[in-house]
Amino acid sequence: MDCVLHPGLTLLGYLALSYLLLTQLYKLLRGVRVHILSRWWRKDLREYGGWAVVTGATDGIGKSYAHELAKRGFNVVILSRTLEKLQKVAKEIEQQSGRKVKIIQADFTGGAEIYPKIEEALKDLDIGILVNNVGMTFKDMLRYVEFNDLSKGITDLLNCNVQSMLQMTRIVLPRMVERKKGLIINMSSGAGAVPYPRVSVYSSTKASVDFFSRSLSFDYSPLGIDVQCVMPLMVSTNMLGNFETNFFVKAPDDFAREALNTVGLTHRTNGCLAHAIQNYLQDLILTDYVLGSRLFTWAFEAAIRSRAKIHKTH
Repeated sequence: MDCVLHPGLTLLGYLALSYLLLTQLYKLLRGVRVHILSRWWRKDLREYGGWAVVTGATDGIGKSYAHELAKRGFNVVILSRTLEKLQKVAKEIEQQSGRKVKIIQADFTGGAEIYPKIEEALKDLDIGILVNNVGMTFKDMLRYVEFNDLSKGITDLLNCNVQSMLQMTRIVLPRMVERKKGLIINMSSGAGAVPYPRVSVYSSTKASVDFFSRSLSFDYSPLGIDVQCVMPLMVSTNMLGNFETNFFVKAPDDFAREALNTVGLTHRTNGCLAHAIQNYLQDLILTDYVLGSRLFTWAFEAAIRSRAKIHKTH
């Protein structure tokens, strides 16, 4: 009996090992294509149309996306809450790229009542790209969910992180379908891939962005619409205390440039090579057991607070 089973078990072991090795080789080759070769061999985004729309475009990643899209030949519509910032960014883009810029002032923590104005302002534009970037977290990121004192905060967070994406997609998508081309980029987060402690509400909204993007891609890719979900990790923005940049903490301009290079190559991305490496390691190490441990929670809090303290002292 042992003699009969032994060769079969050996073959099964070889097959399992071969599968694991081929899977890792595929991930490596795909990573090279998406994040390295795309610097020179990438999709010409101008085939989508003449205008790009970017929400939350006066700071951080959104501002960098707007600048980068203008550099690549797009006229841009930028949306944000503060008129003065919108005017400043519009002037910068026009001077640096020579492209047209249209501004729309909108507070995305508002409800459905803010969208008719936006819809009216966009109705005559040939919109090829929509970047649903606007997002927020609580001022004190590291906190438990205390529902008794977060009533408005939760509503604002849901409106800004989730409803804005749904409403802007509703506005822009029908015209894209008519033209049989278009690109929708939804900004999620690495915190939406796994349930990090102390950021449960923010993490949940970003997971919603990821799931919506994947479902939308299934529905509309046969109609010529590309949908990409971007899940960055650490980018030096106001939301994260403007951490000092290094290999893993990306500057917004560098991140936006690398992330746009991946369009057409993947529907779900961390945006850049450094974050793809981090995500790969995260998938190996951060099991639910680790994430739920007191030690990880303490280390995560300490790292965030330490970086925030360093930023304040500078």
